[in-house]
Amino acid sequence: MSKPTMSQRIAVIGAGTIGASWAALFLARGHDVQASDPSPNGEAFARRFIDNAWPALQALGLVVPGAAPARFSFHASPAEACKGVSFVQESGPEREDLKIELFAALDAALPSEVVIASSSSGLLISRVTVKCKHPERCVIGHPFNPPHLIPLVEVVGGDKTSPQSIAAAMEFYRALGKHPIHIKKEVRGHVANRLQAALWREAVHLVADGVVSVADADAAIAYGPGLRWALMGPHLTFHLAGGEGGMAHFMAHIGPAVQGWIDDLGNPRIADVSRIIVDGVAQEANGRTISDLQKWRDRKLIDILKVSASP
Repeated sequence: MSKPTMSQRIAVIGAGTIGASWAALFLARGHDVQASDPSPNGEAFARRFIDNAWPALQALGLVVPGAAPARFSFHASPAEACKGVSFVQESGPEREDLKIELFAALDAALPSEVVIASSSSGLLISRVTVKCKHPERCVIGHPFNPPHLIPLVEVVGGDKTSPQSIAAAMEFYRALGKHPIHIKKEVRGHVANRLQAALWREAVHLVADGVVSVADADAAIAYGPGLRWALMGPHLTFHLAGGEGGMAHFMAHIGPAVQGWIDDLGNPRIADVSRIIVDGVAQEANGRTISDLQKWRDRKLIDILKVSASP
């Protein structure tokens, strides 16, 4: 596990589910966190989330000596939360118009050398920073939910982002114990969400076409390729599928068959099949609440992370 750098003061702007999860990780890694959120219940929610996340962070060995939830503070405005910080993680609503104004305000409140990262799951940082005087220090730092557990962070620069800011963000996340990847070109949804969307598109198509139920489509992933994907991605998986000849053998001998599957994939309209999917998920949940499912997921994630981190 990477060791964090010396204790820093970090601003978390937007302390909902994603922001509070980030705050829990920052605190666990020995940093001070200054948060702001416009919700009347923002502070109470964030503190409750941090307290609930702390045992999982301890179980994963992510809590360093001196780290404590007490090093969290909540502030009335983003400008106040940004005072004296060395890094900003923005996790506000996924609306370009709101982020444009928020980034302009953050940009005006901070020294030009402080990196501002957005947790946006699909917006382009070049558009979000159109009103910033220092867009060179702004990046996308998109986590996967929940950020305090899932290692992946997608780092994306914009047209005016400096290489130094990209490098600083990558190093910052790496020091937290995350696994940052540098996405070299801006695309809507970044990379991981586009890969998710591609898989879900076909799952929706197969359900809508009567090929399989919602539950069995989920099982086809969870009890099959999903287990391998917890350890390696599709390219390395298919490299192994090629046997001793590796990917070259796979491309030559299995590639044509896979091309046929790709050509036959569906392209459903989500709005046309939403009721089928909603009803199917309700059946699969079988009375379990969102909270029940989140707790079950997080317990299993901890087990998987412990295994995947071992040699």
